[in-house]
Amino acid sequence: MEKQLKAALFDLDGVVFDTEPQYSVFWGSQCRRYHPEHPGLEYEIKGQTLDQIFDRWWAGPLEAEREAVTQRLNEFEAQMSYDYIDGLVVFVNDLRSHGVKTAVVTSSNLLKINSVCRARPELRTLFDDILTSEDFAESKPSPDCYLRAAARFGATPQECVVFEDSINGLRSGQAAEMFVVGLLTTNPLQAVAPLSHLQIANYRDFSLAKLLEAMA
Repeated sequence: MEKQLKAALFDLDGVVFDTEPQYSVFWGSQCRRYHPEHPGLEYEIKGQTLDQIFDRWWAGPLEAEREAVTQRLNEFEAQMSYDYIDGLVVFVNDLRSHGVKTAVVTSSNLLKINSVCRARPELRTLFDDILTSEDFAESKPSPDCYLRAAARFGATPQECVVFEDSINGLRSGQAAEMFVVGLLTTNPLQAVAPLSHLQIANYRDFSLAKLLEAMA
């Protein structure tokens, strides 16, 4: 029997926008500066909130550097380019035209979303809702963010699909017991496949019909 799909929940970076390569450059520079002993740290922290990153990696003596890092991040985000993942807009419109609710569920804060919407003001009307780090108590890989998003639409986890790219995000969708689609924009197939039900490179030639077929 075909599952009923009520809500599609999208991470932001690497899922809605092709921004992950840019963030890898920024966080790579900061991690090499402050944690040269931990190569590849910029990939481990993907999907985490800024507070979560700071609590774990900019604690103790490095706490004094948080303001400087935040200022650099804000300046970097203000000049970033926000290009949609190929086929995203057509796919989201396909979902909504068939009554499926859509939301962005991001570990980014409201300040970041406001910056994004200055560059892409149509984002607020493209999706039915946007949840930021201020809307949930626990960060990914906790399922809290996706469970709260489902509740906003009155949907059960079994009636939702999650679109994610980061390891923490994929684990969050899994923990929420939702159908997880892994985007191959940030991590390779061998890393994404064990944490997702379906893997796609982008949304080109993807549709609600193909999604429902995979979920059946």
